[in-house]
Amino acid sequence: MQTRKVTGFTDTEEGGVQLTDVVPFLVGDWEPYVVQDGLLITGQNPASSGPAADTLIALTTAQAGSGRIGR
Repeated sequence: MQTRKVTGFTDTEEGGVQLTDVVPFLVGDWEPYVVQDGLLITGQNPASSGPAADTLIALTTAQAGSGRIGR
């Protein structure tokens, strides 16, 4: 994952689920946030589920239009 762009829970969000020692970086609290890096799509938190799904749908729609799905 060193060369990939991803997102994850903030320290505050990790504290809410008692995992502050797991994620060592900060992003905005409880806001939907999605990062796409090629075929990798990550969402910051549960609020990001809908936007992540929208990103996946857009990606697969674009690939279907280009004939690239499954390659």
